[in-house]
Amino acid sequence: MTRLLPISGIVTAALMLVTVGAEQQPPPTQQPPQPPQQPKEIVTTITAEGGVPRIAIPDFIALSTDAETVSVVKTIAQVLWNDLDFEREFALIPRDTYSTIPAATSFNEIPFDRWRELNADGLIIGTVQKTGNVVRVEARLFDVKRATSVFGREYNGSAANPRLYAHTISDELHQQQRGLRGVARTKLTFDSDRDGDRVQGTVENRGVKEIYISDYDGENQRRITISRSLNITPTWSPDGRSIAYTSYRKGTPNIFISNIFQGTLDDLTKSVGEDWLPTWSPDGTRVAFSSTRDGNPEIYVANRDGSHVIRLTQHPGVDTTPTWSPSGTQIAFTSDRSGTPQIYVVSADGLGGVRRITSESYADRPTWSPLPYNEIAFASRTGPGFDIKTIDLASGQIRQLTFGEGTNESPAYAPNGRHLVFSSTRSGKWQIFTLSRDGKNVRPVTKAGNNQQPDWSK
Repeated sequence: MTRLLPISGIVTAALMLVTVGAEQQPPPTQQPPQPPQQPKEIVTTITAEGGVPRIAIPDFIALSTDAETVSVVKTIAQVLWNDLDFEREFALIPRDTYSTIPAATSFNEIPFDRWRELNADGLIIGTVQKTGNVVRVEARLFDVKRATSVFGREYNGSAANPRLYAHTISDELHQQQRGLRGVARTKLTFDSDRDGDRVQGTVENRGVKEIYISDYDGENQRRITISRSLNITPTWSPDGRSIAYTSYRKGTPNIFISNIFQGTLDDLTKSVGEDWLPTWSPDGTRVAFSSTRDGNPEIYVANRDGSHVIRLTQHPGVDTTPTWSPSGTQIAFTSDRSGTPQIYVVSADGLGGVRRITSESYADRPTWSPLPYNEIAFASRTGPGFDIKTIDLASGQIRQLTFGEGTNESPAYAPNGRHLVFSSTRSGKWQIFTLSRDGKNVRPVTKAGNNQQPDWSK
């Protein structure tokens, strides 16, 4: 029996956000808040002479003495340090260098002179207080040289997920200080065989893969599907509430949509031919996919409910792995119509011609970058395996991001375009990794089982 796990408990800390010194704001969602058109606070940014500001983040101050509060203050500070380090907008002072500086006891008792000796430009001080089942978290960023607060937020909610407070502070701080949309509250999805199940009643007795999600940094990994079948190629809807994926639960591959907050399942293609590799339009109203319903694998587009199916490609070759442009007017895909798989672009309404954009030995799994970047990342064969490359659509310039550390495939962009997630065999089995758009800062996301074909929530 097919079951779908609801996700109602994933964001367990329901936060209420208050801007210190400003009017109350609505509680944050998975999507980072957009900057207000008319800011109600005076924004002061941390600067540094001749470089990137150096920021220190000591443990938050526990205003209540229970064990849970003491644990929360340490978790928030460390996770916030990791979140800020991930975007590399600040130079984070290592936390093991703080031991000689007296701990602040309140926002009014901070030894700024000692932090100046450590060459800190900015200092994040926070407090945590638990009253009953409610936790109040307050965080401020201080300009160390001037000993003044330049950023302040207050949050009230549950203590069940202290990481969410840190993620929220990070995203708010990046937005205010750098005008940057952070990714700390975003999610990843991928398929995994870690449960070790086998498909029953098949000749090959092939392994089961289920769909998982996690925080952007790999924490809070959770299984979404329980179907004891092959479930692969998951992709997030733009609102972050649904995941479309390929499933063999009916024997042949078809496209399903798991509405993860409601715990419901939609059959998009309803077993018409074999259908793979769904991808959402930017507005979430349509899904593109590859299908053999008319013979050869071609690219199709359907409404979210499966209606109004349009065929975009007409060629005896194999057309597959579609990805939408940010405008929703074009779709890039892989085709072997030239003899070897290459990346092509076609109009999303099927009325325009097909244009080839790569000339690799073998190119596959394109993913279109979000704005303001204008590029497509893809997997390119560079030897016995594959590496991640990007192509700038204006100049045609290609950049290589990985260099033969195992085989590297299935890239997908973070919503701010500054990072990619991909699958790689560099550690032995297939695992999920993230890296910065410049090819640096490679970080592992998964460790258990084989994990592939990731996607990053919008």
